[in-house]
Amino acid sequence: MAAAADPNSSSSSSIFSLKNSRPPDDTVFYSIFPDSSLNATTTTTATAASVEELQSLHLQILNHLTPYTSPYIWQHQPFTLSPSFNPIPHLSGHLRFGDNLEDEWFVVFLLFETSRSFPNLSIRVWDSDGDFLLIECAFHLPKWINPDTSPNRVFIRRGLLHIVSPSHFPTIPDLLDSLKFLISNDRDTQASEAIQLHLSKKIGEYPERAYRNMHRARVIVPVSVAWVLKKERSFVSLAVEGFYDRDIDSMKDAAKMKRFLPKGKEEEMVEVVISMPRAMYAQLVQQKFQSPRIYPMPASRSDVGQYMEAELGMKIACGFEMMYQLRKREGEEGKGSTWEAFRESLERSGYFEGMLPGSKEYKRLMEKAEEYYRNSSLHSRASEMLSSPVRRIDEILALPHSAEDLKGQELPPSDDDSWLYGGEDELNAALQERQKEMELYDLKRKKKQMSKEQQDGDPASTKDLEEYDLGDIANSMQAFVKKVSSYKGAEVPQNRNMEDVNFDVDQFMKDMESVMRHRGSEDTGSDPVLEEEPLSDMDFDESDDESEISEDNEDRGDTFMQSYSDALNEELMVTTLNKTFVPTHEQSMKKKEEGTSNATEDMKEFTPVDVDINLVQNFLDSFSSQQGLPGPASNLLGLMGLKLPEDSGKSK
Repeated sequence: MAAAADPNSSSSSSIFSLKNSRPPDDTVFYSIFPDSSLNATTTTTATAASVEELQSLHLQILNHLTPYTSPYIWQHQPFTLSPSFNPIPHLSGHLRFGDNLEDEWFVVFLLFETSRSFPNLSIRVWDSDGDFLLIECAFHLPKWINPDTSPNRVFIRRGLLHIVSPSHFPTIPDLLDSLKFLISNDRDTQASEAIQLHLSKKIGEYPERAYRNMHRARVIVPVSVAWVLKKERSFVSLAVEGFYDRDIDSMKDAAKMKRFLPKGKEEEMVEVVISMPRAMYAQLVQQKFQSPRIYPMPASRSDVGQYMEAELGMKIACGFEMMYQLRKREGEEGKGSTWEAFRESLERSGYFEGMLPGSKEYKRLMEKAEEYYRNSSLHSRASEMLSSPVRRIDEILALPHSAEDLKGQELPPSDDDSWLYGGEDELNAALQERQKEMELYDLKRKKKQMSKEQQDGDPASTKDLEEYDLGDIANSMQAFVKKVSSYKGAEVPQNRNMEDVNFDVDQFMKDMESVMRHRGSEDTGSDPVLEEEPLSDMDFDESDDESEISEDNEDRGDTFMQSYSDALNEELMVTTLNKTFVPTHEQSMKKKEEGTSNATEDMKEFTPVDVDINLVQNFLDSFSSQQGLPGPASNLLGLMGLKLPEDSGKSK
């Protein structure tokens, strides 16, 4: 069997690498890696010992799984395994499940069962969605895992799901590296208990759920169809597939029915019971199909039950005819897993180790290979029959048979098919279960977030808003303003303990005035002596500055500032600015003592405001408007090392 494309493989030399990396949407792939294979060479050449060991494991697994698979009818193809030797000896396979998802989960059950019975195996399973087992338990996964980080990390081993975390492999690991780590650290890689319980609940329903998925139905079919189904009951899947996927050309074959209705309406019909998955039954029943003119349908529809049996049988018979003629035209049968193809694959893998044909050792290895092929053919017979149905159908119909061989048997009644029309309840139950998972996940996440906030937050954050020391906000803001700043902006140090900036205002003003006076002398063309002798810092002290300011300049400055202040107050008096800020405590008490008689007089000028109180009030208003979401107030307080409690009393 050709290796399938693995979307999770990161190695270009991986066994799963193909040009079309995305696998089909209705196919599941799986690989089984024995621990012993990791000790073998990683080249494409395998030793005879490793091949024999892999073949022995192959037969053991098939023998163990046969009791589970033999009663089951697959939608398109049965569960199979094939030896592969690149990059290491392992077993691989794929199965097309089509519209029947039960097939995919039955495969998952078989793989878990294999891992429980053979503890020295590591198993991978995936489909077009990637590691779909993670999707099933999405609400229990760690945050780091997603489709981009999961490749080569998810395995089945000893009946449990294992996930190789990024703490061991920060980047996407190589498949072989993950397998080696998994073998030596299988306890560390076990997924969480919640994931194990969720998968166990899903897989624990099998194989009983797979068997319940089968539907028995009475049908009336031609003798040739009944004879084929008696010998190969799994062929019903081919008939349903041929009917469901019919096209114009295959409809022409159904109109003639050369192979399964050679006598036309004279062909004898028999009643039999067949089993098929529910998905197949639905595909047959739900599609309207006009019977060919040559097909013998009941003349009357008075007996509804009998007519439905005949109609269902007609669809199966037409499906057989369309499938048979299509496969015969394609002529691709016989190119599958024959002995010659198997022998050639052994030669390519290096099984004979360069021995000359006819030598004693060569004959011994050949006998081992023939024995393995005979034993494995017993398990792969169903697969070969489904891949080469034309040859097998010709063999069956060549055997002597008649209607008498199929009559005289007591037939059980058809199963109740109310499930076909009452699936709404089952769907609603599944949706409600998923909704409960979502609600439980959200509840756990919120509790975890609240617990983290209580542990990581400042001690003040655990207090109620009334007990919170709001003075810390004003003090922290003042300290924040005094911190170091540069042309890049204000930066809050990580330790939040940097010392204040040492800034000498007097010295700065002296330097600035020295520069400005020097610049002024250049512009006005002043005494060249002054230009040649730069002024020293000692030329400008406070006593000199004060002595140079005249009394007239002081009077004019005071008059101007008073006039400017009065004009500004008159402009602002008609606005609501006076009511915007909270006044100082002393001013508020003074207004209450004076009463309302002097209210008009007080409006003539603005009252002093309390800067700290207004700062805190604005912070609280901004924080409250965020409604618990991130915002400028909480971000700025976080930079200052403060955290306000939740505004639980907003409605008070």
